[in-house]
Amino acid sequence: MICRIAGTLIERRDQSLLIDVQGVGYEILVPRGSRVGGDARDGRIALITFHYVQTDQSKSVPVLIGFGSEIEKEFFEKFITVSGIGPKAAVRALSEPVSVIAQAIDSGNAAFLKGLPGIGPQRAKEIIAKLQGKVGKFALIPDNGQPLPAAAPATDAAGEALEVLLQLQYKRPEAEQMVRRALERNPQVTDVEALLNEVYRQKSQS
Repeated sequence: MICRIAGTLIERRDQSLLIDVQGVGYEILVPRGSRVGGDARDGRIALITFHYVQTDQSKSVPVLIGFGSEIEKEFFEKFITVSGIGPKAAVRALSEPVSVIAQAIDSGNAAFLKGLPGIGPQRAKEIIAKLQGKVGKFALIPDNGQPLPAAAPATDAAGEALEVLLQLQYKRPEAEQMVRRALERNPQVTDVEALLNEVYRQKSQS
């Protein structure tokens, strides 16, 4: 399983990058909304990758999909849990930043979602039904165009939520306050995903 790839950017195509890795060229599919190597021009580039094998009746083809961060990949993996959305369809659909799509899902904005490439009215409803209330963490990503650093490990829900917010480039005092207020509002939350959803709901209402 290929989970990361680094090399020299050879060519930037419509929905993929061609990367040279020690003399071997790899074509990596990349969603247009991903923060991948926006400034890389024939220079070094590193991608987090999702690796799968596409099969049909006559052949099996390995496919690599690239992302600018683990959190983008995590959102992608949630997105393809929706019935009828495979990896290639998701690459095409994710034409806007993860934070924008996550906000649309959380708010039930079917009009926005059905405008994504390959996502019609029925699929938009299915996305909302499957993922609404589960993507608040991704909606918290600041849309500043910068790649996200790796998160540090944490030992409990509050600590892990804090580390995720730091990963998303919030300042520590602000992140600590966001977690504290979310716990004050809903002290029964013990799961990190639910806690981050609570943080997002609180932020969107302020």
